[in-house]
Amino acid sequence: MDRTMKRLLLLAFLSLNIFVAHADTLTLKAGHPDTYVVKKGDTLWDISGYFLNDPWRWPKLWGVNPQIANPHLIYPGDRLTLVFIDGQPRLVVKQHVKKSPEGRVESKDGPIPAVDLALIKPYLVQNRVVDPTWLSGLPIVMSGESPSIHHVVDDIVYVNAQLEQGLKVAMYQTGREFFAADSGELLGQEIILASSGRVIESGAVSKVKLLSSLRETKGGYHVAPVEDEALMSAYFIPKAADLNVATSIIGTIGNIREAGKLDVVYLDRGADDGVETGHVFSMYRDGENIIIDNDGNPVRPIDRSSYDKLLANFSDDIEYKMPDVFHGNLMIFKVFDKTSLGLIMFNDRPVRVGDKLMKPDPLTIKGE
Repeated sequence: MDRTMKRLLLLAFLSLNIFVAHADTLTLKAGHPDTYVVKKGDTLWDISGYFLNDPWRWPKLWGVNPQIANPHLIYPGDRLTLVFIDGQPRLVVKQHVKKSPEGRVESKDGPIPAVDLALIKPYLVQNRVVDPTWLSGLPIVMSGESPSIHHVVDDIVYVNAQLEQGLKVAMYQTGREFFAADSGELLGQEIILASSGRVIESGAVSKVKLLSSLRETKGGYHVAPVEDEALMSAYFIPKAADLNVATSIIGTIGNIREAGKLDVVYLDRGADDGVETGHVFSMYRDGENIIIDNDGNPVRPIDRSSYDKLLANFSDDIEYKMPDVFHGNLMIFKVFDKTSLGLIMFNDRPVRVGDKLMKPDPLTIKGE
């Protein structure tokens, strides 16, 4: 190998290492504080937003080992101090201990979570996306002791299956069907928790007493045993999502047209594709295709005439694809086989069905 080639390879190696090191460097926000006292209601994400341009990277700011579950417990009253270790910013904790005049240690509030769990708690137990074949095999609510078609807490409903007495069950309302944005493949059926109950009498038609009610239960709702998933841990360690498949938003909670910060959305990828809880995505809208008209002027799609649209179909060299537009970032908090649920943590612009998701770039990702 000649000397010139060796120099080129060495330069390429050094450039790659410099890029990797730069990409892994935390960027502190201008005007960041040097200390912060944790308050009740804070989250790790919110606190990191005082210090970082990309607050989802709080595990690195705290030096978290992702292999350890719940590695750092930070409580209201703790003082956080920004220091530098090996050139990298770190938050260290001076724990706050209150003492009464008698010297007894008072109990503090619980440790602060990664995100506001109140925002996602309903979806941890309510919304699921399941295989339609599995759903069709479930028993259904037939009617109830009450002549009303709507049933609430303390009502007894009839289910067309022999269920074990004492079994706790959930009643689900059928929601939307979700399809892959690229292939049109059926990804699953949305089901929404309406109520829970306990079997009080077993038979060909079993009796179930409703113990809780999120919405009125009606005939035709599907009945399934309550799963441990409802008790899943809500502790998340954010990490950049890096999938090898195109990923996009396929639905919003409540079917709203545009979603924003702290809204919940469905993605068309799940555990089968490598999606995990804590994965962070950047959201982008496709850039416009702009054509050059006969006068040499750029024309946006919304301003195209019928002639412009026809011309665009026959000539590629006058059409230009604009860069994709960054819309914000979201974090995955619940994963199904082929779909998942994400919480929008920050958005520059309204988020819509069809927006695509990419691996977040720590150098450009935004957040408050």
